[in-house]
Amino acid sequence: MNLSPVVLVTGTDTGVGKTITTAALAAVLHERGRRVAVYKPCQSGAADGDSDAAEVVRLAGVCAEAGVVLQQPMAPVAAAAIDGTPLPALAAHAERIRHLTAAHDHVLVEGAGGVLVELDSVGGTLADLGSLLCAAFVLVARPGLGTLNHTALTLEALAARGLDVLGVVLGSWPVSPDAVHHSNRQALGALPVPLIGTLPERASELSPADFRAGAAAWLNGLAA
Repeated sequence: MNLSPVVLVTGTDTGVGKTITTAALAAVLHERGRRVAVYKPCQSGAADGDSDAAEVVRLAGVCAEAGVVLQQPMAPVAAAAIDGTPLPALAAHAERIRHLTAAHDHVLVEGAGGVLVELDSVGGTLADLGSLLCAAFVLVARPGLGTLNHTALTLEALAARGLDVLGVVLGSWPVSPDAVHHSNRQALGALPVPLIGTLPERASELSPADFRAGAAAWLNGLAA
């Protein structure tokens, strides 16, 4: 598995741990001496204080930015309609990401929700952005009930578009996992794509120093 210069981080759903996974990926790469930037095409929920870019900066200590900031905690198209804010075209996001690659070894791009959530006014998705950039994906999944179907559907959607998947990350492994969690982890570990790692729940509550120290062990399947 060779790590692409542009890696798109998507999820099987919202709230699965994409931001924490992005921060952990950034921390591992930064520790390896790589120059890393993080880009969030559409940041929703600013009215509630949500800023995935700021969280990545805090935890991983790398530069991060958002393409457009929206107030409501909703999908980008719906949030932009309420704000009266035009959404940038996918081509504009792609141009900014390419600009970032000129000064960095890796650019991590965190999506909004799942891979087919629309990011612009003409139906462009993170999958489409991946096609524009010839980028690879990391898929973040839940460890609990329902994750096998959601993961399989997302991988199928990416495969149908000919998009590369570096692997799967479990974004929030519980302190006291039950039989379902262990069974799902085993099943996800048998997929054709690698299980890159497992992040502990509440990892974001660690100090930045402890988060960065733990990231390499959590993502022990990440390519060199």
